[in-house]
Amino acid sequence: MSLSRTAWIVDGIRTPIGRYGGALAGVRTDDLGAIPIRALMQRHADLDWSALDDVIYGCANGAGEDNRNVARMASLLAGLPVDVPGATVNRLCGSGLDALAMAARTIAAGEAELMIAGGVESMTRAPFVMAKADSAFSRSVTVEDTTIGWRFVNPLMKSQYGVDSMPETAENVAADFKVSRADQDAFALRSQSRWQAAHQAGFFAGETVPVTLPARKGEPVIFSTDEHPRATTLEALAKLKGVVRPDGTVTAGNASGVNDGSCALLIASDAALKRYNLKPRARVVGAAVAGVAPRVMGIGPAPATQKLLKRLGWTMGQLDAIELNEAFAAQGLAVTRQLGLADDDPRVNPNGGAIAIGHPLGASGARLALTALRQLESSGGQRALATMCIGVGQGIALALERV
Repeated sequence: MSLSRTAWIVDGIRTPIGRYGGALAGVRTDDLGAIPIRALMQRHADLDWSALDDVIYGCANGAGEDNRNVARMASLLAGLPVDVPGATVNRLCGSGLDALAMAARTIAAGEAELMIAGGVESMTRAPFVMAKADSAFSRSVTVEDTTIGWRFVNPLMKSQYGVDSMPETAENVAADFKVSRADQDAFALRSQSRWQAAHQAGFFAGETVPVTLPARKGEPVIFSTDEHPRATTLEALAKLKGVVRPDGTVTAGNASGVNDGSCALLIASDAALKRYNLKPRARVVGAAVAGVAPRVMGIGPAPATQKLLKRLGWTMGQLDAIELNEAFAAQGLAVTRQLGLADDDPRVNPNGGAIAIGHPLGASGARLALTALRQLESSGGQRALATMCIGVGQGIALALERV
């Protein structure tokens, strides 16, 4: 897309990212999605929230408490007026970034002036689901885990494209693009180290809202810091066994986590900025998606980015910040190399990425855009890219330009 009317990011906030079964495990998914919306409402208490045209949220699963349109549920639970609508989009891992692109396009088309875009995922609370009987009096039962990956597989899909698990796709990328285990572990260590440095500098305090969690006894617990990051070393990472096979290159240490979290961004048109006295922080310049073979889904950000930059007339050298979702170190490195970047390019995830922070599927894209914006503000840069791979073989990229 190339936007004719400007869509401005006014504000954004996210929850800290929780580990699987961690701090946010007791928070319903729809309640989790409400938290950043409520925070935006509190930060802009003078705004006429009945003027909000729509809420678009990304969510990848939708099989549990996030069913029945979690964007609408979260909006109501957050306290938005009942006449503010909501829609949930599912482009798997790219859902939150796609939600932002959709909101920007809607404003660019003149069909909205003020919107919220974001995403939510509680992978901890993703349920097991049971298929209906395939015949009368059937005694067979099929139960699937909806946390991540394939379920209820179509035999034609399996025969034509395969149904590789996410770690298997990363091993495929590592083999096809010759990404070594040592390079993957070095990439993972950089992610963890950069997060630690950013955390110690207080970088993430500017984009997270503390979550108050009730305790069984005593005062409520305040959850305020991403809990997935781990202090580690190359030696410790090298000792980890492969998750696909013992001699494989993809390990728990060089892959993103299974996580919980939510993020919301306030998007406005020029008219809305003036009407509600809002201060723009960046404009959404454009977005693009691309398809790739499902077995190497992790390479998706490369063609999506190339497609977008060609459309915008930008080059990689003109980007000041690049937020690349680290589904796996293998695919992160394959993508950066395809785009002509050094493995340790300081513009790529300068504050750490999903290997450290975590990857709550439907929320991660919105988180990438928010972090990219804040990195531009911190560094004084002008242009940023947020990009990520998507299960079943896709990539998505979105460009921002700071005011």
